[in-house]
Amino acid sequence: MCGIVGYIGTKNTSEILIDGLKELEYRGYDSAGIAILDNDTIDIYKALGKIVNLEEKVSHKECVLTKDNLSIGIGHTRWATHGKPTELNAHPHLGEYSYVVHNGIIENYKELKDELIEAGHKFVSQTDTEVIVHLFEFYFNQNNNADESFNKTIKRLEGAYSILLITKSEPNKIFFMKHGSPMAIAKNETEDGTEIFFASSDAPLIGHAKDVVYLEDGVSGVATNCSLNFSEDVVWSTLSTSKQFAQKDGYRFFMEKEIYEQSDVVIDSMLGRIADENIIFDEVDSSIIEGINEIKICACGTSYHAGLTASYLFERLTKVRCTVEIASEFRYKEPLLKDDTLFIVISQSGETADTLEALKMAKKAGLNSIAVCNVDNSSMTRIADATILTRAGIEKGVASTKAFSTQTVVLWMMALYFAKAKDEISQDDLNEQIRVLREVPSSLEVVDKVHEKCKRLSKRYLHGHGFFFIGRDVFFPLALEGALKLKEISYLHAEGYPAGEMKHGPIALADPELFTIALMPQHLHYDKIKSNVEELSARDSTICAISSLDFELADDFVKTKPRDHYMLEFFEMLIVLQVLSMEISVRLGNDVDMPRNLAKSVTVE
Repeated sequence: MCGIVGYIGTKNTSEILIDGLKELEYRGYDSAGIAILDNDTIDIYKALGKIVNLEEKVSHKECVLTKDNLSIGIGHTRWATHGKPTELNAHPHLGEYSYVVHNGIIENYKELKDELIEAGHKFVSQTDTEVIVHLFEFYFNQNNNADESFNKTIKRLEGAYSILLITKSEPNKIFFMKHGSPMAIAKNETEDGTEIFFASSDAPLIGHAKDVVYLEDGVSGVATNCSLNFSEDVVWSTLSTSKQFAQKDGYRFFMEKEIYEQSDVVIDSMLGRIADENIIFDEVDSSIIEGINEIKICACGTSYHAGLTASYLFERLTKVRCTVEIASEFRYKEPLLKDDTLFIVISQSGETADTLEALKMAKKAGLNSIAVCNVDNSSMTRIADATILTRAGIEKGVASTKAFSTQTVVLWMMALYFAKAKDEISQDDLNEQIRVLREVPSSLEVVDKVHEKCKRLSKRYLHGHGFFFIGRDVFFPLALEGALKLKEISYLHAEGYPAGEMKHGPIALADPELFTIALMPQHLHYDKIKSNVEELSARDSTICAISSLDFELADDFVKTKPRDHYMLEFFEMLIVLQVLSMEISVRLGNDVDMPRNLAKSVTVE
């Protein structure tokens, strides 16, 4: 998740671009850059890290208008997906006479890059973005028509992206395209013409203009200070006046925004990794699983729960023993580490202290290692033999939401990838798993009716002496994650349990003031979990059941959509648990995004 800005007008472009990037810094802070068109030259500035580093580089830059009395520029703040965070990989990317910024992923960039290299184009970065500017110049060199070249370029791109492109061949224009990644355009009428502003969200536009259009997928066009042409009809609206509200895209909290965007970010997690009949990980050679007799997963907190979920899938699909360790305990148990073990660490930040130390222990013992992480160039990515990025974008809410869903999807795909490499899965079964994976985004969509139901239920769960979240199989780690979410932001006591363990002690706590959140999937051990819930109900525990099947003993019931696979039920129930926890926290008057005593990344022991 990156941020892009653009401007056409008569004001100080560098100032407008830098200020806009500051508003988008929550979308990425690996690196940043701007390109400004000054007559026949384009000045480009790039810097690693936060926007302030870029600001220092351009602080001497004065506004110089073009011969048409225009100031034109584009800018970008990066969250790395392809290529390490370096100045070479920072945007804008350049060809011989054109510059581009891009938010998203070009899925077919390797195919395009090979084609362009064969045609004589020279690449200097590791990014997917650079193919855009070279492809544009490839066509322009043939037809000498910038509009036609841009249209031909965007027709070749596959994936999710928003693009801004400027070129010396048409120095008074910005070309734009939106497909799967956000882009807003605002305009402001002045005596000298129309000012045009571009941004990935409306926060950078506030205070500059009143009219805004939020582009729909597939809309492209070209802007000057005299015209703004779209490939399709668009609808203009009035721009919000609250920047914080704009950063949250209209949601009350960053956590709420991140819950809602999970259906989109898992698409980014899967882009380029799911083919018609195969799972592809360019980051990992399948030979890393050769001779492996055990997979050991190590993580903390929410990442540990994703690892537990994955352990069921790895054993089920790859037929390799899989164990999961809490990193803070693993370090001190004098673990047996054999070289026939594949060591997988999971961390949103890539800096979690206990997990990082566990990875160092595994490396020292000579184990093959993989980091599943959201931050490129983090400590774990530099130490592990291979890294698979979850591509979740920045998560501002301290209580993880989209980190868990993207980690789980990536680990599921890894299980299938290794199962195929070990010839443990038939092509028919793999095709079926891929079909289910493709439906995950729809199962992560937040249904208004369900959100409203959770909101109404929340007022009933503000007291009592605790919560049991119960489930079986992969729904046990989901129960753990549901309990953790409630604890983190509501400060209420909650525990996750395997449903079958209730009768081995915990059921002694059952009474009307014990709330049981029961995960009851139709397609995985439904009768077993139903029996466990009946045992709790018989002892007067208050039951909140989450299922697609009606359950008459439930005191409260959240009905999910009928699904044909338990993993689709898994992700839909995840949404219910996250929303319910958030609404309980709201009722209690807590700070949803910044709960007490917690930090986003635990970088100390």
